[in-house]
Amino acid sequence: MDFENDMKQSGIERRIADLIEPVIKDKGYDLVCLSLMGQELQIMAENPQTRNLGVDDCALLSREISTILEVEDPIKGHYRLEVSSPGIDRPLVKLQDFADFVDQEAKIEISPPLEGQKRFRGFLRGIEKKNEDDEILLETDTGMVHLSFHAIEKAKLVLTSKLLKKKISKEEDLITNEHQIEN
Repeated sequence: MDFENDMKQSGIERRIADLIEPVIKDKGYDLVCLSLMGQELQIMAENPQTRNLGVDDCALLSREISTILEVEDPIKGHYRLEVSSPGIDRPLVKLQDFADFVDQEAKIEISPPLEGQKRFRGFLRGIEKKNEDDEILLETDTGMVHLSFHAIEKAKLVLTSKLLKKKISKEEDLITNEHQIEN
């Protein structure tokens, strides 16, 4: 499958991703991430053009995904399904996410710790290839840190005014492009 999430996933999460990703792709969306916590399955998806997902889109995907999960039954017992947009302070799960949000503030957790530290907060500054590994460059209060992409367990953007301005600017560009196409 195209779902490129190198963050840690359980076997059941991987199986669910393999089941639902073709339907999500078929509807024109990308699977961002999924997590199964107890009996709650949370799925985040997005429109690749807007990097967002509207309420109607969430409802559509929820119905489609529910049908697949009822037939395949990968989760034993009752469960709650939540389909949502990744939001503005989105999780960063694909290597491309770290490139797309350069200069934005992020929180990152790694394992194993780097020099005794496992939580970092700073500004994304790019990606470097080091031997066979990709390293995320993060500028923290104490300097530049190189974090192995494969060591990242959890990463997300921090909601800031700069991030909000970028989101608004992108939406305005999309509206302008749609208006030009209609005319």
